[in-house]
Amino acid sequence: TAEAEARGTTLERQRKELSERIGRLQRRAGEMESERAALAGTVADDAELREIEAMVGAAEARITAARDTVGAAESALKSARDAESTARDQAREFDATRDRLAAEIRALAGLVEPAEGDLFAPLIESITVEPGYELALGVALGEEIDAPVDTAAPAHWSVLPPLEVLQALPRDVAPLSRFVQAPPVLHRRLSQIGVVDNAARGEALHAGLRPGQRLVDKDGALWRWDGYRISAGAPTPAATRLAQRNRLSALREDHAGLAPQSAVRAEALAAAQAVRAEAETGEQAARRVQNTAFAALNDARQQFGSLSSKAAAATSRRAALADVADQVAVDLEETQLQWTAACQAIEGLEDLAAKRSKVDALRAELAELRAEQSDKRSAFDRLSREAEERAARRRIVAGEIEVWRGRMAGAQTRLADLQQRHKDASAVQQDLAARPGEIGEQRAILLDKIAQAEARRGAAADALAAGESAQNDADKALRAAEAQLAESREQRVRDEAHLEQALSDQSAVRERVAERLDCAPGAVLRQAGIDDGETLPEPDEVETRLVRYTRERDNMGPVNLRAEIEAQELELQISSMRDERADLLAATARLRYGISQLNREGRERLMIAFETVNGHFQELFVKLFGGGKAYLTLTEAEDPLESGLEIMASPPGKKQQVMSLLSGGEQALTAIALLFAVFLTNPAPICVLDEVDAPLDDANVDRFCSLLEEISAHSDTRFLVITHHRITMARMDRLFGVTMGERGVSQLVSVDLKGAEALRVSA
Repeated sequence: TAEAEARGTTLERQRKELSERIGRLQRRAGEMESERAALAGTVADDAELREIEAMVGAAEARITAARDTVGAAESALKSARDAESTARDQAREFDATRDRLAAEIRALAGLVEPAEGDLFAPLIESITVEPGYELALGVALGEEIDAPVDTAAPAHWSVLPPLEVLQALPRDVAPLSRFVQAPPVLHRRLSQIGVVDNAARGEALHAGLRPGQRLVDKDGALWRWDGYRISAGAPTPAATRLAQRNRLSALREDHAGLAPQSAVRAEALAAAQAVRAEAETGEQAARRVQNTAFAALNDARQQFGSLSSKAAAATSRRAALADVADQVAVDLEETQLQWTAACQAIEGLEDLAAKRSKVDALRAELAELRAEQSDKRSAFDRLSREAEERAARRRIVAGEIEVWRGRMAGAQTRLADLQQRHKDASAVQQDLAARPGEIGEQRAILLDKIAQAEARRGAAADALAAGESAQNDADKALRAAEAQLAESREQRVRDEAHLEQALSDQSAVRERVAERLDCAPGAVLRQAGIDDGETLPEPDEVETRLVRYTRERDNMGPVNLRAEIEAQELELQISSMRDERADLLAATARLRYGISQLNREGRERLMIAFETVNGHFQELFVKLFGGGKAYLTLTEAEDPLESGLEIMASPPGKKQQVMSLLSGGEQALTAIALLFAVFLTNPAPICVLDEVDAPLDDANVDRFCSLLEEISAHSDTRFLVITHHRITMARMDRLFGVTMGERGVSQLVSVDLKGAEALRVSA
């Protein structure tokens, strides 16, 4: 009985403990159910995942559209840049044409327009001649066209009334005044100058010209009424100035006509630049849209992956909670069974041992079933997670497949283009395959022709040598004949001079006889009282008598009967000399003024050019040396036209000094900077540089090449560089070399480096 009571007490305590455990297990089961409900509310369902997947597809579609938009924008930008480049080239060419016209206008204006301060404006400044008649007017007026109209000038044109009776020009001959607009002072002159079509007509009408009339043609030939004749061919200074004036007028009209075109070119360039800027803006906007689409796609993919991971984690957590809930349910059921068993044990202690054995057996069986259930549930959860991950990965892979399909289509298009290019290249290669044979045949034919030509050249050389020998002999004979002819001419001139002197002496003797004896030379003997046939007195006796008579006459005093006439002649000579002196003084003043004007303008232009060259030189020196400082200065003379030039240079790390104290390489770089400074001041279309990089090291050669590329990019100049330096050759656009393929046969070889680089990039 005591044991039964103790057993009952123990069972009562166990039942109480089991009741408390049942309460705890029930509370835990409720908590896990709440957590499972909370997890079900936080995890996205299949509809949300499908929505995210749709967002991924939409983002991929936007990327495809954005790529198409970017391609179209790039094409539009390329077209706009090409149009802008074309417009800029046209504007640059137009500006070059306009500047060339302006330079030619300035040059011609400096030649034909009168300088400021001229005392008298020449008549040519008031004449306008139709194009083509400059030679005719120049030969018709000659140097007289430079005479002024101002009456204060020593030599000038005066206005005279029209002729009362105007001599008619030959029939069908137009007066020169019809083609010339001139002041009234030339009306008389131009009305008597006719214009003929050709020299033959001028020759035919020459003999019929009336006094004062002239004929001219457009080639510069002249026929004057008195027989004077000028052949065509050599333009006179007046004709040259007239042609220059007409050229200046035409250039000014052309230059004025370019002004509207300048605005049109500028507007076209501005429009092209605006289109290019708009295309750049569109291209940038398209790229931003594309980048935004890529970012949205990445965000959608990340969101999809995050949701998939969260769903997998929640599923795993729910599975774990389900396992724990099952375990709790089992524990609860077991505890309830234990509690029931305890209750029954209390009721019947006699069956306790048998029931305990049965409970142990059931517990072992329950543990096995629980373990099996846990393994199967874990396998089911793992398979579910793997299935969901595979589905998510399958959707991502499907999107990537679409992207790669688009790339594959582009690659197939590119492959088709390359195959077509390969086919075209193969066709060209097949066409060129037969060229070596044809070239060989042509070469053989050319070699035969060269041999024949060489034979002909040898024969011609022999004939030429014989001809030159004969020509030398003929030249010697000609020189001897010319020397003899010159000597004969000189002798003839001397004889003619002697004859002229004798005739002059004879005439003087006749005048003296007539003046002194008042008789003809044949009557001198009769007047002297010497009969014909009588012996003449001795010359000494006659000379003595002449001296005596002369002395007696001198004692009587001189009587100059021509004194008044001689005085008038001297006054005329003095007046003429005074006029000539005034003309010379005026001409001297004009020359001195012109010289001073030229010197002043020369100084101004020299200083402007010097400042420009100095500015370019300072910039180029810094570029070539990578720093430092240099400048040009005029030395010694106060007059810039007579001063010298000194170069002061300070390379990086050195003090300032004259160019002669620099090293050889520094002197070469400084000289290159000065040459390019002068070249930039007055650029030319072509510049030839002969081994200017020879004294330079590799670093300075690279700077020199960079300077060449910069100048070439900002100007229209093409540089021809003669060099043996590898760096210079590598930086050129095209190489030309001379090679000897065969002995005695030189061949020019050219390599287009820029084209080869472009071909390599495209390949």
